[in-house]
Amino acid sequence: MRDVCIIGIGQTPIGELWDTSLRQLAYQALKAAAADAGIERPDALYVGNMLASRLSDQAQLGALVADFCGWRGIEAATVEAACASGGVAVQAGVRAIASGMADVVAVCGVEKMTEATSHEVTSGLATAADADYEVAHGVTFVALNALLMQRYMYEYDVPHEAFAPFSLNAHRNAVSNPNAMFRRAITLETYRKAPIIAPPINLYDSSPICDGAAAVILAPLAVARELGITPIRVLASVTATDCLNLDDRRDLLGLEAAQISAQKAYEQTGITPDDVDVFEVHDAFSIMAALSLEAAGFAERGKATHLARDGGIAPDGRVPISTMGGLKARGHPVGATGVYEIVDVVTQLRGEAGANQVQDAAIGMTQNIGGTGATVVTHILARE
Repeated sequence: MRDVCIIGIGQTPIGELWDTSLRQLAYQALKAAAADAGIERPDALYVGNMLASRLSDQAQLGALVADFCGWRGIEAATVEAACASGGVAVQAGVRAIASGMADVVAVCGVEKMTEATSHEVTSGLATAADADYEVAHGVTFVALNALLMQRYMYEYDVPHEAFAPFSLNAHRNAVSNPNAMFRRAITLETYRKAPIIAPPINLYDSSPICDGAAAVILAPLAVARELGITPIRVLASVTATDCLNLDDRRDLLGLEAAQISAQKAYEQTGITPDDVDVFEVHDAFSIMAALSLEAAGFAERGKATHLARDGGIAPDGRVPISTMGGLKARGHPVGATGVYEIVDVVTQLRGEAGANQVQDAAIGMTQNIGGTGATVVTHILARE
């Protein structure tokens, strides 16, 4: 198995990008990543996407994007794992490089959500849940997360306001990210007065519907050195699964797939949570940030909100999260999110995060979650 490195990154701003099509978004991110890496044509392309076939009436994104990028003829495929599509696409690229089946791989996550109606988007997102045992009874994706949040608050005697630091931290960090959707800080009072979407989840507990694309270029360590690039090594890339239906979970608040994925990543790398300098969590909802921190070993069960309250998740805290705004404020174009997380960590490890730079960041971790935790992929990256 060969050592795998990230040699290029690219991204588009996230927002309501009415004038940019799905293929154009992917093109912009991939061409930026290719230019950053100094390559013209990859051997393979993996595209992470969840909703294009429903919201854009478009499948075969691998071939579509390869052709639009001028790479007709290369191996290309679409990867779907709900909101974890981007992270799983990166894992596909990592495996292609590690196995020796490709020398340069491009990975892009892309999503176009804002041109559909709210009903269409809600229906599309609900496909990440169990169609027969959850969606058929009228449960939406936000409602499922609300159930988790309600249970967490009851189980650990936590008030709703205890989740506010996750939102405040994300919005504060997004101010300095030119690619973020919401580049404005919020106050505790703003959080308190936010409209309720599904009790207890309010507007600032939730990530937005948006458009965007992010991309990375992967190569073996030897190729990176030949190109004269300072690489970011992929130390671990691990996916684990759980059942879709919350009612079947062995441990409702344990986020078992996240725990398994993180633990295997730690075992592969020989590191512990104490060694991680920056952690990009999948904060699609505040409750997911808390559950991910606990499952990955950064906080004890029921204590993630305490970590956030005490400043532990800030850029100068014990485990900085959402350093460029996270899903809440940077934005959550679902199939692209896992790749945006990778791009954010690479930016930190390169020392290019500007005002949001985590001092001396050498090891970074991402956790990309599909559905309410049915698919979880963890990556650990390190500065070479």
